[in-house]
Amino acid sequence: MRKHIAALLALGLVGAVLAVGYLWAGPSTSARERPEAGDDRPVYLPGEARGAAEEEPEQAEPAEREPARVLFIGDSLAMEMQDELGRRVGELDRTTYLSAPYSGTTLCDYLEGRDVESLVPAKDKAAALVRSFRPTVVVLQFWGNSWGYTPCMDRIGSGTPEYYARYTADAERITEQIRGAAEENGTAAPRLVWVLQGPDAMAPDRVRRVNAVYEELAPRTDALLSDAGAAVSRPGARYTWTRTLPCTQEERDTPGYCEDGRTPLHREDDLLHFCLAPTTSDPKPCPRPSPGIDRYTAAITTTVRDHLGG
Repeated sequence: MRKHIAALLALGLVGAVLAVGYLWAGPSTSARERPEAGDDRPVYLPGEARGAAEEEPEQAEPAEREPARVLFIGDSLAMEMQDELGRRVGELDRTTYLSAPYSGTTLCDYLEGRDVESLVPAKDKAAALVRSFRPTVVVLQFWGNSWGYTPCMDRIGSGTPEYYARYTADAERITEQIRGAAEENGTAAPRLVWVLQGPDAMAPDRVRRVNAVYEELAPRTDALLSDAGAAVSRPGARYTWTRTLPCTQEERDTPGYCEDGRTPLHREDDLLHFCLAPTTSDPKPCPRPSPGIDRYTAAITTTVRDHLGG
């Protein structure tokens, strides 16, 4: 009997000690223990930080593109639209613009190393401008002037077999000189943008074949084409000249741009240029808004913007 009493007393003493321990420590969950099923509290393992709130990882911002430098060279069409193109290109992010057009010129005027009379001074030859300005893009606007406009064509008449052969050779040569100038600078060669020309009222096939020179050369030399000429052509009649075209919505919304549903591209006394102001003996940028210039420069700017990636 005494043994049973002693055993009961011993068990009671152990239970009392355990109860006191439980009351002292209170309920807890070990760091290594996992909550019961259905408990969505986070599980922390030793060494893990227990911040007040878990922060989402920051999303990396897209890297800014390198600054772009756009050079625009060309003939009288380039001369009249240089300011409008500069305004549009200037609206592109991180882009600098320089224009150096000369009226009456063609490709050979911008070539170095030719001992002939030229309408472009040495400082503004294509290669010289690449050395000084260091462009990343060069836009070339050349309608295809010949001997009647510039002496550098060596008396070769427009539209002859010699004319197309010479024009092709000069397009190749100006590409090489631009690349060579960039190499001298120790910079990457700029991307060339050949502007495809609009319809020629007097010789439609000539412009078609000039554009074919650009279209054949561009893919071989990693150049781009900008079909600005299509923006001033009849829908479905790319090489049919027209003085007016159906108005776009933007032209309808622009005072003076749309009359009876048509927008004027050329003056009645000038079948080539898009400036609606009278031609002057002193070539200069067009002094008044002109739908043809807007259409043409918008197309070029789209090509440049797409190449730069916005």
